[in-house]
Amino acid sequence: MPEVTLADVQAARDRCSDESVVRMTPLEQSRSLSNFAGGDVWLKMEHLQRTGSFKTRGAYNKLVQIADEFDQVVAASAGNHAQGVALAATKVGVESTIVMPENAPQAKIDATRGYGATVVLEGHDFQAALEHAQSLAADDDIAFIHAYDDPAIVAGQGTLGVEIHEAGPAIDTVVVPIGGGGLIGGVATALKALDSSIRVVGVQAKAAATVPDSLDKGVPVGIDDPRTIADGIATGGISTLTFELIEEYVDDVVLVSDEQIANATLLLLERAKQLVEGAAAASVGALLSDELDVADETVVAVLGGGNIDISMLQTVLTHALSDRDQLIRFRVRIDDQPGTMGELSSVIGDLGANIRSVRHDRAVEDLHVGEAYLVFEVTTSGAGHVRNIIDAIESRGYTVDRLV
Repeated sequence: MPEVTLADVQAARDRCSDESVVRMTPLEQSRSLSNFAGGDVWLKMEHLQRTGSFKTRGAYNKLVQIADEFDQVVAASAGNHAQGVALAATKVGVESTIVMPENAPQAKIDATRGYGATVVLEGHDFQAALEHAQSLAADDDIAFIHAYDDPAIVAGQGTLGVEIHEAGPAIDTVVVPIGGGGLIGGVATALKALDSSIRVVGVQAKAAATVPDSLDKGVPVGIDDPRTIADGIATGGISTLTFELIEEYVDDVVLVSDEQIANATLLLLERAKQLVEGAAAASVGALLSDELDVADETVVAVLGGGNIDISMLQTVLTHALSDRDQLIRFRVRIDDQPGTMGELSSVIGDLGANIRSVRHDRAVEDLHVGEAYLVFEVTTSGAGHVRNIIDAIESRGYTVDRLV
């Protein structure tokens, strides 16, 4: 049997009763998402935690238990776990050192320091940071705090499941993002013990999916280079502990693309007025996909974190707007004469579109002498607007090629 039980989760909840560290986050209904999904959709707003993530729950549960034994702790993280450990350590009076990759976003480095940790930058990826953190914890007086391979961490994350069960209506399905498996392991443990009829569904990004293969092979299977805009769930693998919990308690695992995650991020901004990171948006992406049917069900999507880097937000929104035909790139073949750019710009502007950028491409193999391409990046209201723009340009005798 798995190492974490409902009793462990309930004990963790008692320990995590300090609202200045772990908040009982809201569970809110979304009519807009309900209409899209065909069910009654509720959002567990865990991104409203003080550190912007569920990670504080597990970190605090762990550190409360070891504070009398250790004066120092060390952890490795590129973001959410770092901030959770830093805050928890400060609250229990323990020194913390967080090892982060050298390319970690400055905002997350600053936030981690702001919660009281010493930040060490090491290596160009998480694996290098992890190895360095483990070397620092080789001293018997320093505890290493793993992000998910620890029963106390998992039990702390499971307190979120107890809150869902207590605060919500009669729930049919709960959708939880999966990175290392600590969150879904704890939540599923709690929910299945409280009501075995609740369906627990995990979500992974396709490019970082490890759980389906692990379940097929009966052991945890990792991947070396997970790449997804949902960086919070790009762990590259799960542990034996979380694998056993997933195998025992999780009913299904669905995969979503980066495009679906990007669209869900934008939809949450537009309709729910919530800014979340890609790992959190993945649960909503699953609700809106063909992979998960929640018609006529009451379903909870866990929004696990809101610590999205601004440059990543720009990337995500560009993906989503392009997918909606609200941000397009196209090129127009022209005779390279003065006034042509002005003419075409006027056509686009007269139709109410905004030109974000335009450039000449002259060194293209298929062009004749004296020809050029004008490459436009334009924001529009959608597919119909795009068609009107292209038709208007082509009606003037130009050839238009869509690029994205």
